[in-house]
Parts: sequence; structure tokens; C-alpha cells
Amino acid sequence: MTMFRNANLYITTEIKLSDAILLNPYLMLMLEHFGIELPLQEKTIAEICLEKFINTELFLTFANLYNGNNYSPAVPFSFSDIHSIISYLKNSHKYYSEEIYPTILQNIRQMTNTETYKEMALVEKFFETYFKEVKEHLDYENTIVFPYMLTLYADTKISPPITNHDQYSVNNYKEQHNDIEEKLDDLKNLIIKYLPPDNDRTKRRRLLLSLYELEFDLNIHSQIEDLILIPLVVKMESQLFKNK
Repeated sequence: MTMFRNANLYITTEIKLSDAILLNPYLMLMLEHFGIELPLQEKTIAEICLEKFINTELFLTFANLYNGNNYSPAVPFSFSDIHSIISYLKNSHKYYSEEIYPTILQNIRQMTNTETYKEMALVEKFFETYFKEVKEHLDYENTIVFPYMLTLYADTKISPPITNHDQYSVNNYKEQHNDIEEKLDDLKNLIIKYLPPDNDRTKRRRLLLSLYELEFDLNIHSQIEDLILIPLVVKMESQLFKNK
């Protein structure tokens, strides 16, 4: 899914980060996930990355995903980038669980309390069940997957590695790494195609826009995990297991 697409906006390190945001405000979500706060003054992307100890190639790759461009890093990422990637993903988890999901649920409940049709109660139940599943997925990543990956990285710095990794591997993660975006399509279809009108135009629009914002960020989140993080961890495992 692409909420923003500008073929002329392919970000480079020389661009002022503030100018990039003026052209694509959705980049503010990416900055929050990286832990970068406003104001940005006149600093270029290269200057911001240097200040925040972020690999510029990693930052550019993420930024261009937010601009709707395909994943195409100019150089391979290193094992040391795993700290920035995991920090980014954990911050995005916080955004999902503490901000956007509660906001959507609140919007749904407001419509449920004021509207008379029974379909709205089904929407609320559907989203509550979905939210529970997502929380379980995020908790699994935070408590099992990410600590494992960080331990794995630490062991790449030690010869021989001291941790026994036979109990777990990234393959376990890939098996449980379900796409949590699909059910959002079902919910959007229900609201757009079948939910009866009841003088709720403003509420319905706000709900749909928040769902699209969530779906947009989740899509990039999944690309980062599938195309960047998991291959990097597979490479680490291969190196460690070969050296055992």
C-alpha cells in the first residue's frame, strides 16, 4: 500500500530533512520511530544521521520506502545496523499499541455509542479481536525475537560465541511472522461498502483515514522486517553456526 508517491522525491543525504518533510509529511512517523524530534532547523539528512549515530544508507532506505519507492539499498547493511533497526521497530510498536490502535478503537466506540445499526457493534468486536492478535504479535517480537537478535549480534563480536542458539532461530520467527495487515482490508471494506449511513460522515472519514495511516505504516514495518532485518539475522546465524 502507498499513501504517498512522488517519483521525483528520491531522498539523498544532501537534502535538508525539513524540506523532505514538507514534501511528504508522513516522514514524521519515520522520524518518531527513529527517535528524531523536531525542530530540524536547516540540517541535512547526513548531518542528522551523524548526530543520531544512524547509518545514512539505512535512513535513506527507510525514507524512500515512505516515499513509495522500492526497496533498493545502494550498499549491504552491516550487523551493527541491527541496533538501529530494532530500536526503530520497537518505537513503531509503541506507536501502534499506545497511540494509533487506541485512537481507532476510540473512534469505533464513539460511533457504536451514537449509531443505531447493529453492524457497528460487529465492527467494534472485530477490531478488538484484531487488536488483541496484534498485541500478541508485538509482545512476541519485543520479548522473544528482538532480544534473541541482539544476543546473536553480541556473539558475532566474540570468538568463539558463548551462547547456545540451538533452542531458537530466525526460522521460528518467519513461521510466526504473519501478515497483520490483511484484516484491515476486511474492516475498510465493511465500512466503505456495507455500513449503513447514519449522519456519521465526519466520524466515518476520521476512522477510515486512521485505518489507512495504520495500514501504510504497517506495510513499511513489514518490509523492513522481511527485506532487511530477517536477511541480516539469517546472515548472522550462518556466520555463527559455521564457526561453531
